Amino acid sequence: MLHSEPIAALATAPGIGAIAVIRVSGDDAIAITNRFFRGKDLTQQPSHTAHFGTLRNSDDTIIDEVLATVFRAPRSFTKEDVVEISCHGSEFIVRQILQRLVAEGVRLARPGEFTQRAFLNGQFDLVQAEAVADLIASDSDASHRAALTQLRGGFSKQLIDLRQQLIDFVALVELELDFGEEDVEFAHRDQLRQLMLSIRRVLHPLIESFAAGNVIKNGVATVIVGKPNAGKSTLLNALLNEEKAIVSDIPGTTRDVIEDELFIDGIRFRLIDTAGLRSATDKIEAIGIERTQQKMRDAALVIYLFDAALISADELQIALTEVRESGKPYLLVGNKVDALDDAKQRQLTTIADEEIHWISAAQQTNLDALRAALSDRVRTDAAVQIGSAVVTNVRHHDHLTGTDNALARSLAGLDAGVTPDWLAMDLRVALQHLGELTGQITTDDLLDSIFSKFCIGK
Repeated sequence: MLHSEPIAALATAPGIGAIAVIRVSGDDAIAITNRFFRGKDLTQQPSHTAHFGTLRNSDDTIIDEVLATVFRAPRSFTKEDVVEISCHGSEFIVRQILQRLVAEGVRLARPGEFTQRAFLNGQFDLVQAEAVADLIASDSDASHRAALTQLRGGFSKQLIDLRQQLIDFVALVELELDFGEEDVEFAHRDQLRQLMLSIRRVLHPLIESFAAGNVIKNGVATVIVGKPNAGKSTLLNALLNEEKAIVSDIPGTTRDVIEDELFIDGIRFRLIDTAGLRSATDKIEAIGIERTQQKMRDAALVIYLFDAALISADELQIALTEVRESGKPYLLVGNKVDALDDAKQRQLTTIADEEIHWISAAQQTNLDALRAALSDRVRTDAAVQIGSAVVTNVRHHDHLTGTDNALARSLAGLDAGVTPDWLAMDLRVALQHLGELTGQITTDDLLDSIFSKFCIGK
């Protein structure tokens, strides 16, 4: 094992609760805990067993009644000896136990240190290690499944295998450098080309999945835009089932951006209500309208809402031009359908020449259909692949892109008949990116940067 110093931390969320779990890992973790545990001798117990007893102060007074679960190396999360102490969820009790452990020579763990040890001890690769943090932070069905897929190996195991094949070819290419004057070829160029093409066929779907991965991890930034009094705030309140935004008949009531979250079919939507688009009547409204325009530029999806009863044919044409020119995926939503006659509804549908989602936000008419349309649009445009290998991490995306670019240069070099030294140079870059992606090549700074973002106790 690369790390043996015993460490400890609270593994459950801080605060008062029914139960708290303190994790101890490292050499002598079992023996150290056993020094102030009264019950069965933990040092004699088999792995994966739980034992009831008490923890004692140095003067033999009871700290708490606990359940101590023993995990022996290498059959633990960190592949080290581990004890998990389940105690009552009092902050005082947790503090007393941690102080007792420190007094016995245990160090308090740094953020993510348990997972870092698991990675360094070969429990999983770096992509899987990062998936642990994503799994803890998952807040939707889609993000949960994406993290779980990565934790189980995702795309990293396939890339590790392909990287090893590429290493074998690079070794042959570099061997040619030792026989430069003899014009020998150990690495068959056709086989090398096929391997690089195979790797790129794996990389391209992963690189393209990053847009979907961003949606899964961060939610869909969904901006509701339209003219003043179109019913944007009413729609936000209706979708959220709460009075989040102030609703008024006075045009221009919403002067700032209002955001909240909505979950539909396992996807998190970040709904953003904005100031109405019109010529501002004062400086404050002008600022709100500028923020609306900025949110539209940053949005992943736009809901363009219009008052179906009041909008004219010309106004609808102008609105359609504006939303189409934004280049953003959008839904065209006609509000106040309860005040709309059939003839005008047919006229507006003809002018739009695309699907209009007819609703009444105030009466909550057709909102379920609108929610379904939002889900369908995201799944179609962002290609949300729940349960499939999806790239959600910027670091992964950067290394995948770097690998692909290096392989593209290598293929171009093959076509141009470059010398082995030039070919090997780009292949080494590809190997470096793949190695840093999966953790086969690491630096202390890289690991510290990644695991410092984890919560303490994980």
